[in-house]
Amino acid sequence: MAAIAALAAALAVWMWTAPTPAQLRVDRLLIGKRPHSRPLFTRPRPARRAEAWRTACIELCHALSAELAAGRTAGEALARAVDAVDFPDAEAMRPLLAAARDGGDVVAALVAASSVPGGEGLRRLAACWDVSVTVGAGLAALVDRVGASLRTAQAHRQDISAQLAGPRATARMLAGLPVLGLVLGGAMGMRPLDFLFGSLPGAACLVTGVGLNACGLWWTHRMAGRAENV
Repeated sequence: MAAIAALAAALAVWMWTAPTPAQLRVDRLLIGKRPHSRPLFTRPRPARRAEAWRTACIELCHALSAELAAGRTAGEALARAVDAVDFPDAEAMRPLLAAARDGGDVVAALVAASSVPGGEGLRRLAACWDVSVTVGAGLAALVDRVGASLRTAQAHRQDISAQLAGPRATARMLAGLPVLGLVLGGAMGMRPLDFLFGSLPGAACLVTGVGLNACGLWWTHRMAGRAENV
């Protein structure tokens, strides 16, 4: 029972002390890209991977706009832009790169690549490409608009993440209060650990408390995640 309680507490701490996507972005800007290194005791999370894809989509729009402004054809500009961007999954972009180089169906390749979480910007880019090919609209202007809208959405998400830092810290603090209560009880000579681990009612209280604490952390994390994705 003690091992189960310790494992649950360790998992809760691990989940809630990991850096947020905004923190990872700041670290990346400060120390540079390190694609083969990962901080100790962290794990990839869907939210971080989605944020990395959104950032890569913005960078792709910037690179594509610059290549088009340099006078390159649409296919050549897209191929060079895809090569220049560090995508979270380079293999997922190989069909798009092949379509851009060989004159294939770029729209279909962009739509297929946009299926990953955070790849919504690729679907917008596919719409721009389709409009440009169909009605002859200027691709560079359309890409600039998509890039601007993606930057605005990213700034909004980062602002919400910063505002949620306080509630998240409060949730972590509240989750640790039971441990403080055990320490205080032990200091007063009440021997709470003997009750929790030495009797059936105590074990029931321990399991219920740990379960409720974990549910509270999960629910707070869920609400914060929904707020960030609005």
